[in-house]
Amino acid sequence: MDMAVIQACMDACSACEQACTICSTQMMDCSPACMNCADMCNTMMRSMLRMQGMTPATMMAMLDACIAMCQMCMDECMEHSAHSEVCRMCAQACKDCMDACMAVKDMMMAAA
Repeated sequence: MDMAVIQACMDACSACEQACTICSTQMMDCSPACMNCADMCNTMMRSMLRMQGMTPATMMAMLDACIAMCQMCMDECMEHSAHSEVCRMCAQACKDCMDACMAVKDMMMAAA
């Protein structure tokens, strides 16, 4: 496993978690999506820190769940991005996190 790719994914998850947490306190319309995404990103990041207990199938499922939550949150925040800088930044953090998770998935599939 390329640890730089893993680190990039963890960093993106952390940034997304922070952006979602800030967004959820300022935009009540997207608060549930942001809080769920923040929780998923936090769980993904913590799981990646202790990868020894993760099977490839479990890791793929976690990555898929994180990607799905980020997509949902990004879509919700994009609806408010024109009038909310916080939502725009949150949507970008979600996109970055999705991209990082996809890079880890691609790396895992190439190694399989």
